[in-house]
Amino acid sequence: MIPTLTLKDKTVALFGLGGSGIATAKAMLAGGAKVVAWDDNPDSVARATSEGITTQDLRDTDWSSFSAFVLSPGVPLTHPQPHWSAELAHQRQVPVIGDVELFCRERNAALAAGDDVPFVAITGTNGKSTTTALIAHIIKAAGRDMQLGGNIGTAVLSLEAPADGRNYVVECSSYQIDLAPSLNPAAGILLNLTPDHLDRHGTMENYAAIKERLVAGSDTAIVAVDDDYCIAIADRLEKSGKKLIRFSKDQVLAEGFYAQGADIYRAGNGKTELLLSLDGIGSLRGAHNAQNALAALIACLTVGLTLEDIRAGLRSFPGLAHRMEQVGHQGKTLFINDSKATNAEATAPALSSFPKLYWIAGGLPKSGGIDSLRDFFPRITKAYLIGEAAAQFAATLGNDVPFEISHTLDAAIEHAAQDAALDTADEPVVLLSPACASFDQFPNFEKRGAAFRDKVMTLQGFAPIGRAD
Repeated sequence: MIPTLTLKDKTVALFGLGGSGIATAKAMLAGGAKVVAWDDNPDSVARATSEGITTQDLRDTDWSSFSAFVLSPGVPLTHPQPHWSAELAHQRQVPVIGDVELFCRERNAALAAGDDVPFVAITGTNGKSTTTALIAHIIKAAGRDMQLGGNIGTAVLSLEAPADGRNYVVECSSYQIDLAPSLNPAAGILLNLTPDHLDRHGTMENYAAIKERLVAGSDTAIVAVDDDYCIAIADRLEKSGKKLIRFSKDQVLAEGFYAQGADIYRAGNGKTELLLSLDGIGSLRGAHNAQNALAALIACLTVGLTLEDIRAGLRSFPGLAHRMEQVGHQGKTLFINDSKATNAEATAPALSSFPKLYWIAGGLPKSGGIDSLRDFFPRITKAYLIGEAAAQFAATLGNDVPFEISHTLDAAIEHAAQDAALDTADEPVVLLSPACASFDQFPNFEKRGAAFRDKVMTLQGFAPIGRAD
């Protein structure tokens, strides 16, 4: 836990008593603050009360004593309309902040005391979690004290307190950035920007502006220049005098870092240097993972790791669970768990990464179906369709891709494994990348991915590669 000592003896309001909200309340209490908390869910209020947190409906509370209002990132701050608690805070002119802001204040206090506390923050529309996990893995593999949290799953204030030599790797959503005016990582990464969460931010311009804050506040801004929004952000940062490093998975840069296939280059001062290759690293296949590796390389160099540290960390990276996770082999057949791919856009990177596929897809369909994946159909030897989307996906595949309606995940795995075993390719791949939500047959994508992993491990002659963290 990180006690929020910067709030000692202050009275703070908090709204949102889910896991991160309770962690935040406890961190503030541990730091000596007085906390008054509330939630719209009576069960959450009861849980907080049982854990020693003072609860009171903030509509019936005197706001004049509050030094700050801590809002859960899941609660609307501006769109489609501010939550009633945020409205009250604005009316009473109480600053609205989040848990990442409190973390930044504690880190800044440690920096002011002379401690070295490297902090890498990652944002973007896609790829955040893999990049965050990869950076954390490299830093930890190099023998450093490493703390991993934020939007990736562990509340940031649940981590160990800032100390000299302790490294933090924090994934930040747009919601968290919006509540963190002091966000100032040593290395801030912006991976990409495509339309997302517009129900919460109103317009793409608002969404992009919030993401820009992370890199604008960084000591070193690390920006991928593969979409128009990120290119514009990089140009603005450069004009402002910000220390900026550009990188690209799609184009050769005269200044910055870029990928060509599996090879990673650094260019500058008229010179180009090959730094490393991702060839043979199964957990980092595909152009999207080249982008993740580029971002990780630059961030790790920025916080002082050596190229050899980084090369070793890349080679030993197991991958992120449920995101192109290598589960293992049955004979020469490779089994890949990409359960986190809950729509066609998320499935495209996996389909683009393997030349010979036995594809398990389906579940609760999203709008648009899989029509956007047609360019990848030639890679699919056969599709095995499950769940509510099976008939819809079958209609899209038509005569272009052989398919069966397997109905259940277990049946799809069994049939795909049997078919792949007869393939003459060097490494046929059985890929679970559903392009669908899980909710027709599983409570979440994690349960779906775990079911896939558990089932393939029962196949005769199966050899696991190793479970990702």
